[in-house]
Amino acid sequence: MIIYPAIDMKDMACVRLTQGSYDRVTKYGEDPVKVALEWEAKGAQVLHLVDLDGARNGKRINQPVVERILKNVSIPVQLGGGIRDTVGVRTFLDLGVSQVIIGTAALRNKTWIREMLDEYGDRIVVSIDAIGGLIATDGWENVSDTRALDYIGELESYGLKRIVYTDIERDGMLGGPNFKMYGDLQQAVSLQIIASGGITTMEDVKRLKSMGLNGAIIGKALYNGNLDLEEVLKC
Repeated sequence: MIIYPAIDMKDMACVRLTQGSYDRVTKYGEDPVKVALEWEAKGAQVLHLVDLDGARNGKRINQPVVERILKNVSIPVQLGGGIRDTVGVRTFLDLGVSQVIIGTAALRNKTWIREMLDEYGDRIVVSIDAIGGLIATDGWENVSDTRALDYIGELESYGLKRIVYTDIERDGMLGGPNFKMYGDLQQAVSLQIIASGGITTMEDVKRLKSMGLNGAIIGKALYNGNLDLEEVLKC
């Protein structure tokens, strides 16, 4: 199982949201590049970046920070947030992002996401952010009437290989992930699943690994000191 330290960017700083709320922001550093270098030094194999401004309004004001991170680290970087058109996908892949994560646009434009999967294959990851089992969009500010499990199955039929699944109600709460949902997903599809939201303890990490998940994104627990990245990687 791959461990992805998360770097969420808002106004070009490193922050974390609680339950996806832009009104509940905690800043963890003015310079996301410094944070990225720290995670790399601690042994991270890949970084998970999110442009929260892009996710909310489609404006990628944090792109200069992403470019600086790519120039300064030697490990792969995956990026999500506000990538909603072909130009955005190509721009970031050309800059050196290893995988782009598509969220809102994957739900709203099914023809386009199929085209991206046909062209870029496993360099495309879809982020499924859900609350009460329904997909949320626009930086989690709007909730659709689409059941996450239903659409994930549809995406698999398009040729998608990997998803990031976030239970918004667990995100930033340090209360543990939604193990039942990950179990249901594994029963329903054969996609590689990256868990996100609520991962807090070493026991959480071990249980996700024992379930056979492809990866785990860890954010607040690392920044608050509940988990130590080097210890997690040893696990």
